[in-house]
Amino acid sequence: MTGRRRTRSTFRTSSRTSTFGTSAFRAGTSRMSALALCAALTAGCGAIPGSSDGSGSGDITVMTWAPEDTDATNKPGMPAMAQAYARWINAQGGLNGRKLKVLTCNDRNDRVTAAKCARRAADEDVVAVVGSYSQFGDDFLGPLASAGIPYIGGYGVTNDEFTNPMSYPVNGGSPALLAGLGQELAAVCGPVALIRPDSIAGDQLPELLDAGLKAGGHAPALDQLAAEDATEYSAQAKLALERTTDGEDEGEGETTDGKKGCVVPALGDRVNTFMDSFRRDRENYPAVSTATVLGSVDQTVINANGGKSGAYEGSYITGWYPVASDARWAQMKKVISEEAFGDNRIDPQDAGVQTTWIAYTVLKAVVESLDGREVSSTTVRRALDDGLEITTGGLTPTLRWRFQDPLAVVGFQRLVNARVILQIVRDGRLVAARDGFVNTSKLLESARD
Repeated sequence: MTGRRRTRSTFRTSSRTSTFGTSAFRAGTSRMSALALCAALTAGCGAIPGSSDGSGSGDITVMTWAPEDTDATNKPGMPAMAQAYARWINAQGGLNGRKLKVLTCNDRNDRVTAAKCARRAADEDVVAVVGSYSQFGDDFLGPLASAGIPYIGGYGVTNDEFTNPMSYPVNGGSPALLAGLGQELAAVCGPVALIRPDSIAGDQLPELLDAGLKAGGHAPALDQLAAEDATEYSAQAKLALERTTDGEDEGEGETTDGKKGCVVPALGDRVNTFMDSFRRDRENYPAVSTATVLGSVDQTVINANGGKSGAYEGSYITGWYPVASDARWAQMKKVISEEAFGDNRIDPQDAGVQTTWIAYTVLKAVVESLDGREVSSTTVRRALDDGLEITTGGLTPTLRWRFQDPLAVVGFQRLVNARVILQIVRDGRLVAARDGFVNTSKLLESARD
């Protein structure tokens, strides 16, 4: 998450006004050719090797984008997973007999480039943008809306993905993860410090975490700002440790039952960098727990941080889907093994890779529902808007996008899956903290109040 602004203070403790809301569509988007765009951007755009160009062939062309090779959050596994899926499905005869062609684009964690990726999708006349990550929803959803292109299975990093009618999210995004985490931490933590980016997307995080904390009878989190692309976080780690152990800010966030403090880093790919500083500084303080959301931490990160003797031991982590060891991921792992063996960009434990797999599962179901009829952005969108129910093998609840669904009344018109799963690090392994999903719908309602 980024979208940087001018220099501001390094932390805040006052309550914040909610920044939720629907971003206005941007009209009058210009078009440029795909060739000129890729030459200008060098954005890593490409197609599946060996795919036909789609001219009169009946190919189904889609796009998947994500940031790669940046100084902040990177999700190279998402376009790589999309390409592996295309190779696999085409080897099976395609989507309902039609070859799937995947275009990719690197949005570079840059709002201008994200909008250019969206305009390229329109120029290429793609059926949908599928299984993608970008934190600039207000920049890319406008061009997609102008072209009538659905956005299926975005990562859920911005609120625009849950309000824009062109968006069809498969998970509850950051809102559900943080609200669910807050509710869990309310029962086990003393003061809670949230370390999050000083950015537009980061501004949305305190209200979400606080909604869960409040539901559990806990005081709001202590809000600390940090640069998302910093190379070290010693000052932020030390401040968080001080504030969650002695409550120096006039006791804000303290509880009276002696529970230990909790530090929640929400810094995307920089969580590991923060934990390096945190691990060094915590030696001078009583034990403080950590907690975060999946996507920031996975099993490989836990291993790299010392396993059961590391800083993550005992940490609560919320995710959208079953743990990676769950048998429901068997088909995805088989596809990765067969079509992307040795591609270290694709980690089956990565939430972005998992989201892309589910998004393409949705696309497959939509194409099959058309039963040989025309496959276009219009027909795909109509099938989804008409209430098509899509199952994902238990990885999510049954998905169906309708404005009449319950969460529409709280302002998340496109959010149809508010469930999260609670996980904990035990003996160095990320395991389910309890069976089944937790529905965060009521928590999100309170965050909107």
